[in-house]
Amino acid sequence: MRAVILSLFTAVMLAVCVNGQESPAAMPDHEHMHDTPGMQMSSPAEDWQPSPHASSGTSWQPASVPGHLWMKSFGNWDVMAHGVIFLTYNQQGGPRGAGKAESVNWLMAMEQHRLGRGILLLRQMFSAESLTSPHPGFPELFQTGETYHGQPLVDHQHPHNVFAELSASFSLPVTEHVSWLLYGGPSAEPALGPVTYIHRASASELPAAPLSHHLQDSTHTSFGVVTTGFVVERVKIEGSVFNGSEPNEERWSIQPAALDSWSARASVAPGRNWTAQYSYGRLIHPEALEPGNERRQSASVEYNRPLKEGNWATSLVWGRKHKDDTGINLNSYLLESTLNLKRRNYAYTRIELVDKDELFPLAATHPAYRIRAYTLGGVRDLVQNRLWQLGLGADVTFYGKPSALDAAYGNNPVSFRLFLRLRPGLSAHHHP
Repeated sequence: MRAVILSLFTAVMLAVCVNGQESPAAMPDHEHMHDTPGMQMSSPAEDWQPSPHASSGTSWQPASVPGHLWMKSFGNWDVMAHGVIFLTYNQQGGPRGAGKAESVNWLMAMEQHRLGRGILLLRQMFSAESLTSPHPGFPELFQTGETYHGQPLVDHQHPHNVFAELSASFSLPVTEHVSWLLYGGPSAEPALGPVTYIHRASASELPAAPLSHHLQDSTHTSFGVVTTGFVVERVKIEGSVFNGSEPNEERWSIQPAALDSWSARASVAPGRNWTAQYSYGRLIHPEALEPGNERRQSASVEYNRPLKEGNWATSLVWGRKHKDDTGINLNSYLLESTLNLKRRNYAYTRIELVDKDELFPLAATHPAYRIRAYTLGGVRDLVQNRLWQLGLGADVTFYGKPSALDAAYGNNPVSFRLFLRLRPGLSAHHHP
């Protein structure tokens, strides 16, 4: 009940952002907000150019992704907001499973303004999950990462921080085909990994975090980040210095520390419907209960295709973690896709192969187990208007695992979720 009440409170916060908004018919296309007539601070954007409003950090999604977003201009400022609330009954199967009511939720606000010849974008992302997740977190079989009461979290996904992002970015054209980017903040995302799952269009209907989250995009909340780079034609090259330690259990606080880690990323947007990236990072003591450092690599491809009455978004992601103290390599592979048909109907899937070596933290040794997870689900929008989309959804997850895990997890565990999803309405109609 507490999760429901707090999530409804978050919905009220979202509604406040809508006050005085323009109707979607008068709104600009989401990915081209920065080149809309009437936006005094805007600058022309190419048709292929990914929007800074569609992702966290400086990551790129295809320019054609649909935008569930509210926007209003105040003088020389554009103010935007988007987010989502999932109210979920989550039943995880097998001996280690649990059934609980919970809420995944986040709200992102953005303020954009012309500064000289460039564009300044401020971004704040908040989450109430520290209050709306059942302790010690969201039940999820085979999930690992971060801690609870000083112990490693296993079979649970941690809640996100209240201040998930507090950042500023500045983009300045240098020549006709070259622009310079500067980004950072006390809670921000380094140039490492794909677009985080929270913002990926291919995962827009899934309330659950991928099992591969901590091998692919877990640095999306880092307490101290500075990133700079250049966009040359359709290619972006960038590098970051950041605090590599994972957030601690105080989900409501900002935890500044030394910028002891670094990363580099190359991204390309070959067309309006495609993006791809490769990144590499060196993280100093990222795990609270493990002494060693890590090297991480990631590669991903995202495809988005607007349809006459819907959209199709797909992502393919690889992530690797190398632990310096043990020399172990952990790999993860993810394929996820969401198809929107006849406006109101959504079908989605997520398929993962991921190595896990933290399933038994008290054991004397920690071998890596290859886990397979197959999720299938769907959503039907019950309400679709200019302000909101309210959908009813469900999904089921099947697993594959080594037989050595049968005693702990059962022979064939199956998990499912039933949920309501609430988010802003589409900011514009998208056509193929």
